Amino acid sequence: MFIILKVFLTAGIIVLITEIAKRSDKFGGLIAAMPLITIFAILWMYFEGVDNDKIAQHMRFNLFFVLPTLPVFFVFPIIINKYGFMTAFVASTILLVGLVYLFNEIYKFYGFRLF
Repeated sequence: MFIILKVFLTAGIIVLITEIAKRSDKFGGLIAAMPLITIFAILWMYFEGVDNDKIAQHMRFNLFFVLPTLPVFFVFPIIINKYGFMTAFVASTILLVGLVYLFNEIYKFYGFRLF
C-alpha cells in the first residue's frame, strides 16, 4: 500500500510541476530546480527504515551526479531555439551521457567511482 502512495504522490509532484510550468516559466523552473524528488526519495527511505548511512550515501551520490548534469541546462535552450525540440533532446542526452562518463573518469582519478 505504501508503494502505491509513493507512486501517486511522486507522480503528482511531476504533474504539478508541468502544469505550473505551462502557466509560468519562472515558477515552473523554480519548483523543478528544487530537489523535490530527492527530498521525497529520502523521506520514503527514512519512513521505510533505511539506515541513515544509506540515506547519507544517496545524498552524496546526488551531489556527484548534479555536476555533470548542469551543462545540459545551458546547452538545451540554445539548441532548441536553433534546431527544435528533438535535436535539443537528443544532443542533450548525448552530452549528459558523455559528461557522466567523463566525470566518472575524473572521480576515479580521485578514488571515487560513480559506476
